[in-house]
Amino acid sequence: MLFQVCLYFYCKFLWRCLKFVMRKLTGRCELQRICYSTKPGASRTMKIETSLRDSKSKLLQTSVSVHPDAIEKTIEDIMELKKINPDINPQLGISLQACLLQIVGYRNLIADVEKLRREPYDSDNPQHEEMLLKLWKFLKPNTPLESRISKQWCEIGFQGDDPKTDFRGMGLLGLYNLQYFAERDAAAAQQVLSDSLHPKCRDISKEETSKFSKAEWEKKRMDKAIGYSFAIVGINITDLAYNLLVSGALKTHFYNIAPEAPTLSHFQQTFCYLMHEFHKFWIEEDPTDIMEFNRVREKFRKRIIKQLRNPDMALCPHFAASEGPSSYTECTQ
Repeated sequence: MLFQVCLYFYCKFLWRCLKFVMRKLTGRCELQRICYSTKPGASRTMKIETSLRDSKSKLLQTSVSVHPDAIEKTIEDIMELKKINPDINPQLGISLQACLLQIVGYRNLIADVEKLRREPYDSDNPQHEEMLLKLWKFLKPNTPLESRISKQWCEIGFQGDDPKTDFRGMGLLGLYNLQYFAERDAAAAQQVLSDSLHPKCRDISKEETSKFSKAEWEKKRMDKAIGYSFAIVGINITDLAYNLLVSGALKTHFYNIAPEAPTLSHFQQTFCYLMHEFHKFWIEEDPTDIMEFNRVREKFRKRIIKQLRNPDMALCPHFAASEGPSSYTECTQ
């Protein structure tokens, strides 16, 4: 333990000495060196974030958590502190502003998502009820819902007659994500729902067919289920997306796709991507039954995290949150 503490302080001291030497040699502070030598996106923003957070200056430390409206003034203060002439280095201010918008935006996005997650579904709230009924309408446009409390909810993957009990873990966030997927990319959502309701047929050879009666052949042909509860899995994937966000794993993705602050729409689109990819992954894994869900989900989670370790990674690079419903479809092609 003592060795680790000594090593930490030694590295800290050595790092500060190295920064001092580099500034003397190059005539540029660390922020300048990062902005001028690193391409825009996650690589640059994450380096800037680390530099600001680890600085001994209180101004730089707190700059990663300022209000978005204060970013411009904060950059002016940083330039003054570092004795950087903005007229000679105009690009530095622009680059720092873009990075701070992403950094502050990510923190604010966590707060927005957390607020939705903590808000419980309230069946006495007309807005909550309207969202739930819209979810049914988007997923089952040709099938009227007979009543608010109905076994029909099981047809879209809820566990019982009243879906409100299934939102306990993720609160309104789960409903927001499911409705977003069903509305923004109705065709894909309805296809995933349809697949989740049907077993996967095995390829049976002619030799195998001749060994069984028709009933036995049908049983053999359908003995591997691909089905799962669409809505419950959607809430589970919401939990996955939430944890990726809070842990910081999604910084790579958001810093690469959002030129400024990532928004709730970016998060919801990421959920759509994860739903689509998990569905494909589930089929590829060929699980024996739903009891293998946790194993498949964990394997899927590790694959996504591995992808996000690449600083150039964007899970869905062509998406823009302001675009229409076709945006997600373009990403998955």
